[in-house]
Amino acid sequence: MKFPENFLWGGATSAVQCEGGYDKGGRGLANVDLVPVGQDRYAVGSGDLHANYFDPQAFYPTKSAIDLYHNYEEDIALLGEMGFKVYRFSISWTRIFPNGDEKEPNQEGLQFYKNIIKKCGKYGIEPLVTISHFECPMGLVEKFGGWRDRRMVEEYAKYAKTLFEEFQGSVKYWITFNEINMVLHLPFVAAGIRFDEGENRNQVMITAVHHQLVASALATKLAHEIDPDNQIGCMMAAGPHYPETCKPRDYWKAMEDDRENYMFIDVQSWGYYPQYALNWVAKRNAEIPFIDGDRELLRNHPVDFVSFSYYSSHVSTSEENRTDVTPGNVFQSIVNPHLKSSEWGWQIDPLGLRITLNLLSDRYRKPLFIVENGLGAKDRVEDNGKIQDDYRINYLQEHILAMRDAVSEDGIDLIGYTTWGCIDLVSNTSGEMEKRYGFVYVDLDNEGAGTRKRLKKDSFEWYKKVIASNGECL
Repeated sequence: MKFPENFLWGGATSAVQCEGGYDKGGRGLANVDLVPVGQDRYAVGSGDLHANYFDPQAFYPTKSAIDLYHNYEEDIALLGEMGFKVYRFSISWTRIFPNGDEKEPNQEGLQFYKNIIKKCGKYGIEPLVTISHFECPMGLVEKFGGWRDRRMVEEYAKYAKTLFEEFQGSVKYWITFNEINMVLHLPFVAAGIRFDEGENRNQVMITAVHHQLVASALATKLAHEIDPDNQIGCMMAAGPHYPETCKPRDYWKAMEDDRENYMFIDVQSWGYYPQYALNWVAKRNAEIPFIDGDRELLRNHPVDFVSFSYYSSHVSTSEENRTDVTPGNVFQSIVNPHLKSSEWGWQIDPLGLRITLNLLSDRYRKPLFIVENGLGAKDRVEDNGKIQDDYRINYLQEHILAMRDAVSEDGIDLIGYTTWGCIDLVSNTSGEMEKRYGFVYVDLDNEGAGTRKRLKKDSFEWYKKVIASNGECL
Protein backbone atom coordinates (compact mmCIF):
# COMPACT_ATOMS: atom_id res chain seq x y z
CA MET A 1 0.00 0.00 0.00
CA LYS A 2 2.89 2.36 -0.72
CA PHE A 3 4.04 4.64 -3.50
CA PRO A 4 7.21 3.70 -5.41
CA GLU A 5 10.46 4.89 -3.84
CA ASN A 6 11.17 7.17 -6.82
CA PHE A 7 7.68 8.71 -6.89
CA LEU A 8 7.82 12.39 -7.87
CA TRP A 9 5.90 14.63 -5.46
CA GLY A 10 5.62 18.31 -6.28
CA GLY A 11 3.56 21.15 -7.66
CA ALA A 12 2.80 23.00 -10.87
CA THR A 13 2.52 26.55 -12.25
CA SER A 14 2.43 28.20 -15.66
CA ALA A 15 4.52 31.12 -16.84
CA VAL A 16 1.69 33.43 -17.80
CA GLN A 17 -0.21 32.88 -14.53
CA CYS A 18 2.68 33.54 -12.17
CA GLU A 19 5.71 35.17 -13.81
CA GLY A 20 4.55 38.69 -14.61
CA GLY A 21 7.30 40.81 -16.13
CA TYR A 22 5.44 40.68 -19.44
CA ASP A 23 7.70 43.36 -20.93
CA LYS A 24 10.93 42.51 -19.11
CA GLY A 25 14.06 40.73 -20.32
CA GLY A 26 13.20 41.05 -23.99
CA ARG A 27 9.91 39.15 -23.68
CA GLY A 28 7.37 39.66 -26.45
CA LEU A 29 3.60 39.88 -26.26
CA ALA A 30 1.65 36.61 -25.97
CA ASN A 31 -1.98 35.86 -26.77
CA VAL A 32 -2.92 35.24 -23.14
CA ASP A 33 -1.52 38.62 -22.10
CA LEU A 34 -4.50 40.16 -23.91
CA VAL A 35 -7.24 38.23 -22.07
CA PRO A 36 -8.83 40.71 -19.61
CA VAL A 37 -10.75 40.17 -16.41
CA GLY A 38 -14.48 40.84 -16.58
CA GLN A 39 -17.35 40.41 -18.99
CA ASP A 40 -15.15 40.18 -22.10
CA ARG A 41 -12.86 37.46 -20.75
CA TYR A 42 -14.66 34.48 -22.25
CA ALA A 43 -15.39 36.25 -25.54
CA VAL A 44 -11.69 37.00 -25.99
CA GLY A 45 -10.55 33.57 -24.79
CA SER A 46 -12.93 31.80 -27.15
CA GLY A 47 -11.78 33.84 -30.16
CA ASP A 48 -15.11 35.61 -30.72
CA LEU A 49 -13.85 39.04 -29.68
CA HIS A 50 -10.59 40.04 -31.34
CA ALA A 51 -7.96 41.44 -28.99
CA ASN A 52 -5.05 43.24 -30.63
CA TYR A 53 -3.90 45.58 -27.89
CA PHE A 54 -4.38 46.43 -24.22
CA ASP A 55 -7.61 48.31 -23.52
CA PRO A 56 -6.71 51.09 -21.05
CA GLN A 57 -10.12 50.61 -19.40
CA ALA A 58 -9.55 46.89 -18.73
CA PHE A 59 -7.44 45.01 -16.19
CA TYR A 60 -4.98 42.35 -17.36
CA PRO A 61 -3.83 40.39 -14.29
CA THR A 62 -1.11 38.36 -15.98
CA LYS A 63 0.94 41.45 -16.90
CA SER A 64 2.40 41.40 -13.40
CA ALA A 65 0.77 38.30 -11.82
CA ILE A 66 2.65 37.34 -8.61
CA ASP A 67 5.95 38.56 -10.12
CA LEU A 68 7.75 35.24 -9.94
CA TYR A 69 10.03 36.80 -12.56
CA HIS A 70 11.69 38.84 -9.83
CA ASN A 71 11.02 36.43 -6.94
CA TYR A 72 11.82 32.99 -8.34
CA GLU A 73 14.71 32.40 -5.93
CA GLU A 74 12.51 32.91 -2.88
CA ASP A 75 9.64 30.95 -4.40
CA ILE A 76 11.71 27.93 -5.40
CA ALA A 77 13.37 27.98 -1.98
CA LEU A 78 9.89 27.55 -0.47
CA LEU A 79 9.25 24.58 -2.75
CA GLY A 80 12.60 23.16 -1.70
CA GLU A 81 11.66 23.63 1.95
CA MET A 82 8.56 21.50 1.33
CA GLY A 83 10.82 18.81 -0.10
CA PHE A 84 9.53 18.90 -3.66
CA LYS A 85 10.88 16.13 -5.87
CA VAL A 86 9.54 17.75 -9.05
CA TYR A 87 8.38 21.20 -10.12
CA ARG A 88 6.25 21.56 -13.22
CA PHE A 89 6.58 24.97 -14.83
CA SER A 90 6.16 26.28 -18.34
CA ILE A 91 8.53 28.28 -20.45
CA SER A 92 7.19 31.47 -21.97
CA TRP A 93 7.59 31.10 -25.73
CA THR A 94 7.88 34.87 -26.08
CA ARG A 95 10.79 35.04 -23.64
CA ILE A 96 12.73 32.83 -26.03
CA PHE A 97 11.41 34.11 -29.38
CA PRO A 98 9.64 37.43 -28.64
CA ASN A 99 7.70 37.58 -31.93
CA GLY A 100 7.97 33.89 -32.68
CA ASP A 101 9.71 34.20 -36.03
CA GLU A 102 13.22 35.35 -35.01
CA LYS A 103 16.12 33.29 -36.32
CA GLU A 104 18.02 33.41 -33.02
CA PRO A 105 16.67 33.02 -29.48
CA ASN A 106 16.64 35.75 -26.85
CA GLN A 107 19.62 34.94 -24.62
CA GLU A 108 18.23 36.85 -21.65
CA GLY A 109 15.11 34.70 -21.71
CA LEU A 110 17.13 31.50 -21.92
CA GLN A 111 19.28 32.63 -19.00
CA PHE A 112 16.20 33.28 -16.87
CA TYR A 113 15.11 29.65 -17.22
CA LYS A 114 18.64 28.37 -16.76
CA ASN A 115 18.62 30.22 -13.45
CA ILE A 116 15.32 28.59 -12.48
CA ILE A 117 16.58 25.13 -13.40
CA LYS A 118 19.81 25.69 -11.51
CA LYS A 119 17.83 26.82 -8.46
CA CYS A 120 15.70 23.66 -8.70
CA GLY A 121 18.89 21.59 -8.86
CA LYS A 122 20.11 23.16 -5.64
CA TYR A 123 17.15 21.58 -3.83
CA GLY A 124 17.15 18.31 -5.74
CA ILE A 125 13.98 19.24 -7.63
CA GLU A 126 13.41 17.58 -11.02
CA PRO A 127 12.11 20.07 -13.62
CA LEU A 128 9.01 19.06 -15.56
CA VAL A 129 8.75 21.60 -18.39
CA THR A 130 5.66 22.44 -20.40
CA ILE A 131 6.79 23.79 -23.76
CA SER A 132 3.52 25.56 -24.59
CA HIS A 133 1.09 26.27 -21.77
CA PHE A 134 -1.72 28.26 -23.39
CA GLU A 135 0.75 30.60 -25.02
CA CYS A 136 1.29 31.70 -28.60
CA PRO A 137 3.37 34.72 -29.63
CA MET A 138 1.10 37.55 -30.76
CA GLY A 139 3.59 38.13 -33.55
CA LEU A 140 2.54 34.75 -34.97
CA VAL A 141 -1.14 35.40 -34.28
CA GLU A 142 -0.88 38.57 -36.37
CA LYS A 143 1.35 37.03 -39.05
CA PHE A 144 -0.23 33.59 -39.44
CA GLY A 145 -3.53 33.67 -37.56
CA GLY A 146 -2.17 31.37 -34.87
CA TRP A 147 -2.25 27.59 -35.19
CA ARG A 148 -4.67 27.68 -38.14
CA ASP A 149 -1.54 28.14 -40.29
CA ARG A 150 0.80 25.25 -41.10
CA ARG A 151 3.84 27.49 -40.70
CA MET A 152 3.29 27.39 -36.93
CA VAL A 153 4.69 23.84 -36.94
CA GLU A 154 8.06 25.05 -38.16
CA GLU A 155 8.20 27.91 -35.64
CA TYR A 156 7.23 25.62 -32.76
CA ALA A 157 9.82 23.04 -33.83
CA LYS A 158 12.52 25.72 -33.86
CA TYR A 159 11.45 26.82 -30.38
CA ALA A 160 11.31 23.25 -28.99
CA LYS A 161 14.66 22.31 -30.54
CA THR A 162 16.22 25.37 -28.89
CA LEU A 163 14.93 24.25 -25.50
CA PHE A 164 16.10 20.65 -25.94
CA GLU A 165 19.59 21.82 -26.91
CA GLU A 166 19.94 24.59 -24.32
CA PHE A 167 18.66 22.49 -21.40
CA GLN A 168 20.11 19.13 -22.42
CA GLY A 169 21.09 17.13 -19.38
CA SER A 170 19.22 19.35 -16.94
CA VAL A 171 15.62 18.66 -18.04
CA LYS A 172 14.38 15.12 -18.63
CA TYR A 173 10.58 15.43 -18.54
CA TRP A 174 8.74 17.55 -21.12
CA ILE A 175 5.08 18.19 -22.02
CA THR A 176 4.49 19.44 -25.55
CA PHE A 177 1.09 21.18 -25.10
CA ASN A 178 -0.96 21.91 -22.02
CA GLU A 179 -4.50 20.44 -22.11
CA ILE A 180 -4.57 20.05 -25.89
CA ASN A 181 -8.31 19.26 -25.87
CA MET A 182 -8.99 22.83 -24.73
CA VAL A 183 -8.57 23.99 -28.35
CA LEU A 184 -12.24 23.02 -28.72
CA HIS A 185 -13.29 25.16 -25.75
CA LEU A 186 -10.99 28.21 -25.60
CA PRO A 187 -9.49 28.47 -29.11
CA PHE A 188 -7.74 31.84 -28.67
CA VAL A 189 -6.16 30.83 -25.36
CA ALA A 190 -5.17 27.35 -26.52
CA ALA A 191 -4.20 28.08 -30.14
CA GLY A 192 -4.20 31.83 -30.84
CA ILE A 193 -7.37 31.41 -32.92
CA ARG A 194 -9.60 34.41 -33.65
CA PHE A 195 -12.65 33.66 -35.76
CA ASP A 196 -13.81 35.59 -38.78
CA GLU A 197 -17.52 36.05 -39.34
CA GLY A 198 -19.10 33.25 -41.33
CA GLU A 199 -16.14 30.85 -41.39
CA ASN A 200 -16.41 27.16 -40.50
CA ARG A 201 -15.30 27.28 -36.87
CA ASN A 202 -15.04 23.51 -36.64
CA GLN A 203 -12.69 23.41 -39.61
CA VAL A 204 -10.49 26.11 -38.09
CA MET A 205 -10.24 24.29 -34.75
CA ILE A 206 -9.56 20.89 -36.36
CA THR A 207 -6.90 22.44 -38.58
CA ALA A 208 -5.27 24.12 -35.58
CA VAL A 209 -5.20 21.04 -33.41
CA HIS A 210 -3.90 18.88 -36.27
CA HIS A 211 -1.01 21.29 -36.64
CA GLN A 212 -0.36 21.01 -32.90
CA LEU A 213 -0.43 17.22 -33.10
CA VAL A 214 2.08 17.24 -35.96
CA ALA A 215 4.22 19.75 -34.03
CA SER A 216 4.08 17.53 -30.94
CA ALA A 217 5.24 14.49 -32.91
CA LEU A 218 8.03 16.52 -34.51
CA ALA A 219 9.12 17.79 -31.10
CA THR A 220 9.11 14.23 -29.76
CA LYS A 221 11.33 13.17 -32.68
CA LEU A 222 13.74 16.06 -32.08
CA ALA A 223 13.85 15.46 -28.32
CA HIS A 224 14.79 11.80 -28.72
CA GLU A 225 17.42 12.61 -31.35
CA ILE A 226 19.04 15.30 -29.21
CA ASP A 227 18.96 13.27 -25.99
CA PRO A 228 17.64 9.69 -25.87
CA ASP A 229 17.00 10.15 -22.13
CA ASN A 230 14.32 12.77 -22.80
CA GLN A 231 10.81 11.70 -21.81
CA ILE A 232 8.06 13.45 -23.75
CA GLY A 233 4.46 13.60 -22.60
CA CYS A 234 1.12 14.76 -23.90
CA MET A 235 -1.52 16.31 -21.65
CA MET A 236 -5.28 16.48 -21.48
CA ALA A 237 -7.88 18.08 -19.24
CA ALA A 238 -9.35 14.87 -17.83
CA GLY A 239 -12.30 13.71 -15.77
CA PRO A 240 -14.71 10.85 -16.47
CA HIS A 241 -18.26 11.40 -17.75
CA TYR A 242 -20.90 9.49 -15.82
CA PRO A 243 -24.28 8.82 -17.47
CA GLU A 244 -27.03 10.62 -15.56
CA THR A 245 -29.21 7.52 -15.58
CA CYS A 246 -28.97 3.90 -16.71
CA LYS A 247 -30.79 4.81 -19.92
CA PRO A 248 -28.68 3.50 -22.80
CA ARG A 249 -28.81 6.91 -24.49
CA ASP A 250 -27.29 8.55 -21.39
CA TYR A 251 -24.54 5.93 -21.36
CA TRP A 252 -23.87 6.52 -25.04
CA LYS A 253 -23.72 10.30 -24.50
CA ALA A 254 -21.19 9.79 -21.70
CA MET A 255 -19.08 7.64 -24.02
CA GLU A 256 -19.23 10.30 -26.74
CA ASP A 257 -18.22 13.02 -24.28
CA ASP A 258 -15.28 10.94 -23.05
CA ARG A 259 -14.16 10.29 -26.61
CA GLU A 260 -14.19 14.00 -27.39
CA ASN A 261 -11.73 14.44 -24.53
CA TYR A 262 -9.60 11.48 -25.56
CA MET A 263 -9.32 11.85 -29.31
CA PHE A 264 -6.28 14.13 -29.55
CA ILE A 265 -4.44 12.19 -26.84
CA ASP A 266 -5.30 9.04 -28.80
CA VAL A 267 -3.37 10.47 -31.74
CA GLN A 268 -0.37 11.45 -29.61
CA SER A 269 -0.31 8.06 -27.86
CA TRP A 270 -1.34 5.65 -30.63
CA GLY A 271 0.16 7.51 -33.58
CA TYR A 272 -3.00 7.75 -35.68
CA TYR A 273 -6.54 9.14 -35.70
CA PRO A 274 -8.99 6.42 -34.64
CA GLN A 275 -12.01 5.93 -36.88
CA TYR A 276 -14.44 7.49 -34.41
CA ALA A 277 -12.34 10.70 -34.52
CA LEU A 278 -12.37 10.76 -38.31
CA ASN A 279 -16.15 10.35 -38.21
CA TRP A 280 -16.43 13.09 -35.56
CA VAL A 281 -14.58 15.50 -37.84
CA ALA A 282 -16.63 14.55 -40.93
CA LYS A 283 -19.93 15.06 -39.10
CA ARG A 284 -18.86 18.66 -38.44
CA ASN A 285 -18.30 19.39 -42.12
CA ALA A 286 -14.56 19.49 -41.63
CA GLU A 287 -11.54 17.53 -42.73
CA ILE A 288 -8.08 16.90 -41.34
CA PRO A 289 -5.49 18.80 -43.41
CA PHE A 290 -3.00 15.98 -43.91
CA ILE A 291 0.02 16.60 -46.10
CA ASP A 292 2.66 14.11 -47.20
CA GLY A 293 4.61 12.83 -44.23
CA ASP A 294 2.06 13.67 -41.51
CA ARG A 295 0.81 10.12 -41.00
CA GLU A 296 4.32 8.71 -40.84
CA LEU A 297 5.47 11.38 -38.38
CA LEU A 298 2.50 10.74 -36.08
CA ARG A 299 2.92 6.97 -36.31
CA ASN A 300 6.66 6.92 -35.70
CA HIS A 301 6.84 9.38 -32.81
CA PRO A 302 4.19 8.77 -30.13
CA VAL A 303 4.71 10.21 -26.66
CA ASP A 304 6.48 8.40 -23.83
CA PHE A 305 3.93 9.18 -21.11
CA VAL A 306 0.43 10.58 -20.71
CA SER A 307 -0.14 13.44 -18.29
CA PHE A 308 -3.38 15.08 -17.30
CA SER A 309 -5.14 17.56 -15.08
CA TYR A 310 -7.93 16.37 -12.82
CA TYR A 311 -10.28 18.57 -10.84
CA SER A 312 -13.70 16.96 -11.13
CA SER A 313 -15.85 14.42 -12.90
CA HIS A 314 -18.78 15.23 -15.18
CA VAL A 315 -22.33 14.02 -15.76
CA SER A 316 -23.71 13.45 -19.26
CA THR A 317 -27.35 13.36 -20.32
CA SER A 318 -29.13 12.70 -23.58
CA GLU A 319 -31.74 15.33 -22.71
CA GLU A 320 -31.35 18.67 -24.45
CA ASN A 321 -31.62 22.22 -23.06
CA ARG A 322 -30.97 21.29 -19.44
CA THR A 323 -30.38 24.25 -17.14
CA ASP A 324 -29.15 22.42 -14.02
CA VAL A 325 -25.49 22.66 -14.97
CA THR A 326 -22.44 23.33 -12.84
CA PRO A 327 -21.08 26.89 -12.90
CA GLY A 328 -17.53 28.16 -13.10
CA ASN A 329 -15.99 25.90 -15.73
CA VAL A 330 -15.73 25.83 -19.51
CA PHE A 331 -16.74 22.14 -19.36
CA GLN A 332 -20.52 22.12 -18.92
CA SER A 333 -21.85 19.28 -16.79
CA ILE A 334 -25.15 18.29 -15.26
CA VAL A 335 -25.04 18.68 -11.48
CA ASN A 336 -24.18 15.46 -9.65
CA PRO A 337 -26.34 15.39 -6.48
CA HIS A 338 -24.00 12.86 -4.88
CA LEU A 339 -21.00 15.21 -4.81
CA LYS A 340 -20.05 18.36 -2.94
CA SER A 341 -18.84 21.43 -4.83
CA SER A 342 -16.07 23.97 -4.44
CA GLU A 343 -16.80 27.67 -4.02
CA TRP A 344 -16.59 27.96 -7.81
CA GLY A 345 -19.01 25.11 -8.47
CA TRP A 346 -16.44 22.48 -9.44
CA GLN A 347 -17.74 19.17 -8.11
CA ILE A 348 -15.36 17.26 -5.84
CA ASP A 349 -14.92 13.59 -6.69
CA PRO A 350 -11.78 11.85 -5.34
CA LEU A 351 -12.89 8.43 -6.58
CA GLY A 352 -13.17 9.99 -10.02
CA LEU A 353 -9.38 10.41 -9.97
CA ARG A 354 -8.90 6.66 -9.41
CA ILE A 355 -11.41 5.98 -12.17
CA THR A 356 -9.57 8.35 -14.51
CA LEU A 357 -6.22 6.69 -13.78
CA ASN A 358 -7.66 3.28 -14.59
CA LEU A 359 -9.40 4.45 -17.75
CA LEU A 360 -6.24 6.10 -19.09
CA SER A 361 -4.03 3.17 -18.11
CA ASP A 362 -6.33 0.67 -19.82
CA ARG A 363 -6.56 2.85 -22.92
CA TYR A 364 -2.91 3.80 -23.45
CA ARG A 365 -0.71 1.31 -21.56
CA LYS A 366 1.82 4.05 -20.92
CA PRO A 367 3.13 5.61 -17.70
CA LEU A 368 0.83 8.31 -16.35
CA PHE A 369 1.59 11.62 -14.64
CA ILE A 370 -0.94 13.69 -12.68
CA VAL A 371 0.29 17.20 -13.39
CA GLU A 372 -2.63 19.27 -12.05
CA ASN A 373 -4.98 18.65 -9.15
CA GLY A 374 -6.14 20.99 -6.43
CA LEU A 375 -8.84 23.07 -4.80
CA GLY A 376 -9.48 26.70 -5.65
CA ALA A 377 -10.76 28.47 -2.55
CA LYS A 378 -10.91 31.83 -0.80
CA ASP A 379 -8.27 31.79 1.93
CA ARG A 380 -8.32 34.20 4.87
CA VAL A 381 -5.30 35.50 6.74
CA GLU A 382 -5.98 35.47 10.49
CA ASP A 383 -4.95 38.33 12.77
CA ASN A 384 -1.94 36.27 13.86
CA GLY A 385 -0.85 35.79 10.24
CA LYS A 386 -1.94 32.16 10.10
CA ILE A 387 -3.88 30.71 7.17
CA GLN A 388 -5.98 27.74 8.14
CA ASP A 389 -6.89 25.80 4.98
CA ASP A 390 -8.11 22.48 6.33
CA TYR A 391 -10.55 22.30 3.40
CA ARG A 392 -7.58 22.15 1.02
CA ILE A 393 -5.81 19.54 3.13
CA ASN A 394 -8.97 17.41 3.18
CA TYR A 395 -9.40 17.73 -0.60
CA LEU A 396 -5.80 16.75 -1.34
CA GLN A 397 -5.78 14.00 1.28
CA GLU A 398 -8.83 12.32 -0.28
CA HIS A 399 -7.40 12.57 -3.78
CA ILE A 400 -4.00 11.23 -2.72
CA LEU A 401 -5.72 8.28 -1.02
CA ALA A 402 -7.59 7.53 -4.25
CA MET A 403 -4.33 7.87 -6.15
CA ARG A 404 -2.61 5.50 -3.72
CA ASP A 405 -5.36 2.91 -4.21
CA ALA A 406 -4.89 3.18 -7.98
CA VAL A 407 -1.16 2.57 -7.64
CA SER A 408 -1.15 -0.12 -4.95
CA GLU A 409 -4.38 -2.00 -5.66
CA ASP A 410 -4.91 -1.42 -9.38
CA GLY A 411 -1.27 -1.51 -10.45
CA ILE A 412 -1.27 1.86 -12.20
CA ASP A 413 2.16 2.96 -13.48
CA LEU A 414 2.24 6.51 -12.10
CA ILE A 415 5.34 8.70 -12.39
CA GLY A 416 4.31 11.49 -10.04
CA TYR A 417 1.84 14.04 -8.75
CA THR A 418 2.06 17.83 -9.03
CA THR A 419 -0.65 19.84 -7.34
CA TRP A 420 -1.86 22.85 -9.28
CA GLY A 421 -0.86 26.35 -8.23
CA CYS A 422 1.51 25.23 -5.46
CA ILE A 423 2.01 28.96 -4.91
CA ASP A 424 -1.05 31.19 -5.39
CA LEU A 425 -1.38 32.47 -8.95
CA VAL A 426 -3.87 34.03 -11.36
CA SER A 427 -6.78 31.77 -12.31
CA ASN A 428 -6.87 30.89 -16.00
CA THR A 429 -10.64 30.52 -16.21
CA SER A 430 -11.74 33.59 -14.26
CA GLY A 431 -8.60 35.75 -14.04
CA GLU A 432 -9.12 36.02 -10.28
CA MET A 433 -6.33 36.04 -7.74
CA GLU A 434 -8.66 35.16 -4.89
CA LYS A 435 -9.32 31.72 -6.36
CA ARG A 436 -6.33 30.29 -4.55
CA TYR A 437 -4.78 26.83 -4.88
CA GLY A 438 -1.39 27.16 -3.24
CA PHE A 439 0.45 26.02 -0.15
CA VAL A 440 1.95 29.50 -0.23
CA TYR A 441 -0.31 32.55 0.04
CA VAL A 442 0.51 35.63 -2.04
CA ASP A 443 -0.79 38.96 -0.74
CA LEU A 444 -2.58 40.13 -3.88
CA ASP A 445 -6.25 40.75 -4.64
CA ASN A 446 -8.37 40.55 -7.78
CA GLU A 447 -7.58 44.15 -8.70
CA GLY A 448 -3.83 43.61 -8.46
CA ALA A 449 -3.42 45.42 -5.13
CA GLY A 450 -1.23 44.02 -2.38
CA THR A 451 2.34 43.56 -1.23
CA ARG A 452 2.91 40.20 -2.99
CA LYS A 453 4.35 38.98 0.31
CA ARG A 454 4.53 35.19 0.60
CA LEU A 455 2.95 33.44 3.61
CA LYS A 456 2.86 29.74 4.43
CA LYS A 457 -0.56 28.15 4.84
CA ASP A 458 -1.28 25.23 7.16
CA SER A 459 -1.23 22.99 4.09
CA PHE A 460 2.46 23.89 3.59
CA GLU A 461 3.60 21.85 6.60
CA TRP A 462 1.05 19.13 5.87
CA TYR A 463 2.31 18.57 2.30
CA LYS A 464 5.89 18.68 3.56
CA LYS A 465 5.11 15.68 5.78
CA VAL A 466 3.29 13.89 2.94
CA ILE A 467 6.39 14.19 0.74
CA ALA A 468 8.83 13.25 3.50
CA SER A 469 6.81 10.10 4.25
CA ASN A 470 6.31 9.27 0.55
CA GLY A 471 2.57 9.53 0.99
CA GLU A 472 2.26 7.45 4.15
CA CYS A 473 1.62 10.36 6.51
CA LEU A 474 -1.62 11.94 5.31
